[in-house]
Amino acid sequence: MGIGSIAALSPADEKAGEILRLRREIGRMQRRRSDDAVLPMHTALQGLLPEGGLQTGTTYSVSPSPSLIFALMSAVSQRGGWCAAVGMPTLGLEAAASFGIELSRLILVPSPGERWLAVVSALAEVVPLIAVSPGTRVRDADAARLAARLRDRGCTLLTTSPWPQSEGMITLHDPHWEGLGEGWGLLSDRTVTLTAQTRSTPRPQSLRVRLPGGLGGVEAAPAQMPAQTPASTQNLASTPNLATHPRWAVA
Repeated sequence: MGIGSIAALSPADEKAGEILRLRREIGRMQRRRSDDAVLPMHTALQGLLPEGGLQTGTTYSVSPSPSLIFALMSAVSQRGGWCAAVGMPTLGLEAAASFGIELSRLILVPSPGERWLAVVSALAEVVPLIAVSPGTRVRDADAARLAARLRDRGCTLLTTSPWPQSEGMITLHDPHWEGLGEGWGLLSDRTVTLTAQTRSTPRPQSLRVRLPGGLGGVEAAPAQMPAQTPASTQNLASTPNLATHPRWAVA
């Protein structure tokens, strides 16, 4: 194929080429399926979910907060696992590193366009934890096929959009920044409330953490700062499908 032919490729052809290259790289990695029932989480987050981690082979809907996504990835990365982020062009590598994420095991696909589902499906073969901001609405049939892939490979998906038959929701709310005086000072850290609700624990569980903390990662908040469950979560126990509940806005 000549240079002229390459220049004439349509955007759709270029996207298809990216998918093929991604699949070739994935083929070289050849991850073995994990037998672990849960993926580890940072010690400051372990009280949020049953068994102290994310269930493998499932999908969680999460707030579209880069800090929350990095916090959920940090323990997996620190234990030698691969992580990936799809459709999130604003994620920063410096911020990822501050959460202890090993950048050599972090795959970023910032702008997959309408082929985000194919990218996630391919990555699920070898990456145990994937975060995605879907570029289009997922159809029930596509979600069911991807769910089967996730279960087969033991891959966990974090999505910033509502998802059919998700295992649960993890939301970030009530942020409070520290470090500012009366119109002066520098922002040092932020304390937030994280609330989780899963199929096995329909009653919302909340905790307060520093996200980011003074060193840029996730830290447990002081004991005198109780977790606050937002009023909008108090009726979630009666919601049959977690994915149908509206997401909270996050700064």
